[in-house]
Amino acid sequence: MLIAWTTVATARDAARLARGAIQARLAACVQIDGPMVSFYRWKDRVEQAVEHRLTFKLLPKNAVALEAWVRAHHPYDTSEWVVLRATRVSEKYLSWAKTASTPAPSKKA
Repeated sequence: MLIAWTTVATARDAARLARGAIQARLAACVQIDGPMVSFYRWKDRVEQAVEHRLTFKLLPKNAVALEAWVRAHHPYDTSEWVVLRATRVSEKYLSWAKTASTPAPSKKA
């Protein structure tokens, strides 16, 4: 299992990205934290902004597709995208994540 993060300026954008990633079955779960304050350097100035952090829980098979999806739908030009591998995940949670991240079989008429 992988854990990925990005940040956005508004709760509305955070919810839009979270819901979309779940609907597309690219992540098993997305949590939203915030608002929080971020400090960073941008165009040689120290900036401060209120942001919301999204934490995505995903399967490795969806990593490339989720990153592309987030980049395509993210409101920032230069968005944060950090991915780490979970070193330990409970069997039950991983089983649930696999089910939640796999498209349902299509029903043939």
